Amino acid sequence: MSTPPPDTELEQLELDLFVEALKRRHGHDFSQYARASLMRRVRQLVHDHHCSSISALTAQLLHEPDFVIQVVQGLSVPVSEMFRDPAVFRALREQVLPILASYPQINIWQAGCAHGQEAYSLAILLEEEGLYERSHIFATDFNPDALQRAREGIYPAKDAQQWSRNYLEAGGSLSLASYYSARYDFIRLHERLRRNITFANHNLVVDKVFCEAHLVLCRNVLIYFSNPLQNRTLTLFRDSLVRGGHLCLGLRETLDFAPVAVDFTAVDPKLRLYRRSSQPTSGNRDESP
Repeated sequence: MSTPPPDTELEQLELDLFVEALKRRHGHDFSQYARASLMRRVRQLVHDHHCSSISALTAQLLHEPDFVIQVVQGLSVPVSEMFRDPAVFRALREQVLPILASYPQINIWQAGCAHGQEAYSLAILLEEEGLYERSHIFATDFNPDALQRAREGIYPAKDAQQWSRNYLEAGGSLSLASYYSARYDFIRLHERLRRNITFANHNLVVDKVFCEAHLVLCRNVLIYFSNPLQNRTLTLFRDSLVRGGHLCLGLRETLDFAPVAVDFTAVDPKLRLYRRSSQPTSGNRDESP
C-alpha cells in the first residue's frame, strides 16, 4: 500500500482539533494564522517530540500542562538580527527620527520583538541621534522564552561580524563593538541600551492597543497571518499611532490591500515605511494634536 501524502484531509482535521485544544485549554489562539505555515510548524513539533501524529501531540498538550510552553516556542520560531535590512534602519535614521525629534517624549512599539535584536538596534539609533534619553521602546512578543532572552541581551559572538556590517550600512559611524562586551563565545549588549526598553507579553491575535506610539514596527510577522488577522493587526497599529505617527513593516509585507491603507501615506513604499494621516478619519479614535 502506498504512503498517503502528508497533507491529507485527516491531517487537516487533526490540525483543527489541535488549534481548538490549544485555544480552549491554554488560551493561545492560532486559528487565524496562515494555514500552510502553521501546518509546517505543527509537523515539526510532531517530529521534535517524537509523536506519532498531530492527534498524539494534541493529547500531550491536553494532559501535560507544562507542555504548552514548548508548543508555543515551537509555533512562534523567533528569528531576527541586529539592523536587519540595513536600508530600513538608515531610512528610520534619516527620514523618521528627525520628525520624532519634535516630540518631548517618544514612544516606540516594536511588536513581535523575538529575541530583542531589533529593539536594541533601535536603542542604538536613538542614542546616536541624541534621542534615547526621552524615548521609550515597548518591545512585545507572546513567547515568554523569547522575551527572557531579549531581556538578557546575550547573543552568539559568531553573529557579531554580520551585525557589524549591518550597522555600518545603516549609517552607523562608530563600531558596533562599542555597544557590547565579549566573553568566550557570546556578546552581551551594554546595560545602558536596556534602560529605556520594556519587554512585555502581548498577543496580536487577541490583545488590544498596547500603548500610544509615535512609531510602530512589526517586521516579518504579518506574513504568518491570514488576511482577516492581518487586517485586525493593522487596525490595531493604526489605533495605537498618534496622528502623523509612523509604521514600519517587513519587506515582504504591505498596506496596499488593507482597509486601513486609506489612513496612511507611503514615506518609502519600497522599504515599507508609512505615516498615519494627520487628519482624523472615520473609525479612528479622536486625539489631541
